[in-house]
Amino acid sequence: MTELSHSLTRTIVIRAMPATVFQFFTDSARWAAWWGQGSSIDPRPGGRMHIRYPNGVEASGEVLEIAAPTRIVFTMGYPSGTPIPPGGSRVSIRVEPDRRGTRLQLVHEFADAAVRDEHVQGWRYQLSVFSYVVTNEVHRDASAVVDRWLATWAEPDAAVRERTLRELATADVQFRDRFSLVEGLADLLPHIAAAQRFMPGLSMRRVGDVRHCQGTVLSDWVAVGPTGQERGKGTNVYALAADGRIESVTGFWA
Repeated sequence: MTELSHSLTRTIVIRAMPATVFQFFTDSARWAAWWGQGSSIDPRPGGRMHIRYPNGVEASGEVLEIAAPTRIVFTMGYPSGTPIPPGGSRVSIRVEPDRRGTRLQLVHEFADAAVRDEHVQGWRYQLSVFSYVVTNEVHRDASAVVDRWLATWAEPDAAVRERTLRELATADVQFRDRFSLVEGLADLLPHIAAAQRFMPGLSMRRVGDVRHCQGTVLSDWVAVGPTGQERGKGTNVYALAADGRIESVTGFWA
């Protein structure tokens, strides 16, 4: 390989666990999900890496190193020879735990500085798509998470409420809306009990589909009284942790 004396580095944090993130480098279906249909990878030293971009442009390379779930290295070039000949650059990706999920560092080494500069925005874009695809898989059950959260506010059994919230949310979960500024399950549980005491029979349900992006979920809701009359409506913003649990909820009343 030609001397690769120029490089770019990009580091991102993804709201997903490292083992989940690394699957998108070792499974061809997941590899294609963030590159384009027809892309594939053989995750072993000497295995072929193939990329087919949505516009039909192709790139290819060879896996040089792999140490799941922390590191993968592969060559990258274009069959046309432009702007990089086959085997003419090297990509190294390292994955490690972060308090928010996974820290991913990519280093792409080139023989030419101008070609390196052409790829800076490409990787900024491609790793954004990567994170979006990964978190969509992690939070594919976001609708069910939202529904359980709303249902918990009307659950009459205190033990069931606590058990559900411990499964559903982090211990330091935050909740903020017009009537709430609470932090942690120890504060949230009696707050829900008080809401049931002072607004007996009130329940909430989701309206329409949730909207998810990179661990943040928007969901509309309506609150109804014991006879079914509408008592309020609005939108909740949920921040989801790397393991799918709720970290915070901010409620906006219409």
